[in-house]
Amino acid sequence: MIFDVLIIGGGASGLQCALVLGSAKNKAFATGKTIGIITHQRTSHLQNALFNNVLGIPANTLGNDILIKGRKQLSTLYPHVQQIENEKVLSILSTENGYEITTNQTTYFTKIAILALNYSKPFTIEGLESFIEPHQRANVAKDRIQLKNNNHLIKDGLYCCGTISGCRSQFAIAAGSGASVATDILSFWNNNTPTKVHDKV
Repeated sequence: MIFDVLIIGGGASGLQCALVLGSAKNKAFATGKTIGIITHQRTSHLQNALFNNVLGIPANTLGNDILIKGRKQLSTLYPHVQQIENEKVLSILSTENGYEITTNQTTYFTKIAILALNYSKPFTIEGLESFIEPHQRANVAKDRIQLKNNNHLIKDGLYCCGTISGCRSQFAIAAGSGASVATDILSFWNNNTPTKVHDKV
């Protein structure tokens, strides 16, 4: 299958990115765009989290509940965003028209790829070795990594968001990073006009 955008990782940044992209479905510049998210990549740090300090999220909310509800929210509101489960990405290779993404089950092609993974070692996706570097905002003793990027852009058509982009491991920061990448892509689709998507009462 060929996507316009394929997100790899279904944690805070990946799901938030998918929600913002999906919410633009009625915009002329987003009509007919194929969007996918590979939600099963690596264990999300959200699975063991407990939230008390995130705006709008009730105290004592479990991270695992956010993962479940986030995927349901995406499928309910924006079912055109294809959720791909139970596949692990093995490699990402550049092609003439974007990227070839191979999983343990199949191969996808996408014009734009987004890495929304956590910052833990080992990083086993082939094709990105030259972009790996020590994380700039994590405790050095934890030996975390990030991908070299300029404001989330690794190279043409290849983005990263969340902790793998160099963000701190804070829910609101990771989610905001995913939203930022989504709006960059929407802006690109909209003839490079700065773009955001808001719903209004």
